[in-house]
Amino acid sequence: MSDLHEKTPLADRIRPKSFTGFFGQDKIIGKNSLLRRAIESDKLPSMIFWGPPGSGKTTLAYIIAQQTKSEFIEISAVNSGLKDLREIIKQANENKQVAKSTILFIDEIHRWNKKQQDSLLPEVERGIIILIGATTENPSFEVCSPLLSRCRVFVFERLKQEHIVKIIKNAIKNKQTGFGKLKIKIALKTIKILADMSNGDARTSLNVLEYAIFSFKSSKSSRLIEITLDLIKQAFQKTHLFYDKDGEEHYNIISALHKSMRGGDANASLYWLARMLEAGENPLYIARRIVRFASEDIGLRNSRALEQAVAAYNACHFIGLPECNVILAQAVVYMSKCSKSNDLYMAYRQAVEDVQKYGSLPVPLHIRNAPTKLMKKHGYGQGYKYSPDYDYKEEQEYLPKQLKSRKYLK
Repeated sequence: MSDLHEKTPLADRIRPKSFTGFFGQDKIIGKNSLLRRAIESDKLPSMIFWGPPGSGKTTLAYIIAQQTKSEFIEISAVNSGLKDLREIIKQANENKQVAKSTILFIDEIHRWNKKQQDSLLPEVERGIIILIGATTENPSFEVCSPLLSRCRVFVFERLKQEHIVKIIKNAIKNKQTGFGKLKIKIALKTIKILADMSNGDARTSLNVLEYAIFSFKSSKSSRLIEITLDLIKQAFQKTHLFYDKDGEEHYNIISALHKSMRGGDANASLYWLARMLEAGENPLYIARRIVRFASEDIGLRNSRALEQAVAAYNACHFIGLPECNVILAQAVVYMSKCSKSNDLYMAYRQAVEDVQKYGSLPVPLHIRNAPTKLMKKHGYGQGYKYSPDYDYKEEQEYLPKQLKSRKYLK
């Protein structure tokens, strides 16, 4: 590799220039998607790309830069401001006079304040600038409403293992911008584990791979570079916390967390939570499990548990790691200390059994809606007792006759 390659991060070097090398995000950029057609026809709307780090937001913007005939200008909201924007607007107006469009890509647009974002409004409104903003934060909170209303929001998902495996393989084989000129030995299992440990972040996987390769080169004289699992784990600097997110240990630990909360052991719950978070687990996955737990294992014994769980999920979604770790800690301790009941869980299972056993039983006529004369003529709603008229103490049957007086709840 050249010195230039060694100075330019691998993740930046191997960005694809076409859709061929772009993996993941099929929902928004698949062959028949509206966005794909808009890019290929060079008729782009202003857009916000929202998604986690390393999911392909900037890469897709670079592909657009290669595909479009418009002038493509890239800035980062971290180190730019109104002065830079004024120069870009001036250039965009000049382009407009010669029937040329201007695409402005702003990375980390959430870093711009309201005044800076508002300055874009007139130019986006008049079509002087086609905006592409990339953000890891929820645009509902971080992009001003007037600007957001003028943009299409595309939500990027975390990359799956299969996508990151393809990206890693491409980086190893690519002779122009990757490591294709080196003799590298790495097992497929190691590549898959590297992909898993990256938590859906392609940049992380490439940074770790690059670090591992450079570490081997600096310590060995052999021409063959052997990338082992141990070397990958050292590159992550989390060797003692490693666990395969799609393997047995992942399910063992989430099971341990669930059972610890169910058993009321707040200390064990905190330990298993820490094991997962420090190993790089997606906090929203844990938060979703807590939401389920709140109804399955606590239910009506403490109806506030579900509120706490949903609030924890939303808070994690809002601020992300590492700040959300204490929010999840609060949630698991709360769940652990709550009184428990699985009555709701068991009652619903029994209701499902009846649905499967009896199929689609007809709704009793007296509790059917009767908006027309024909329905009333056929007995719809006839004999229904309006509960408020009876001080909610009336006796009438609400279940199909085959299930009359069935009791699911204790």
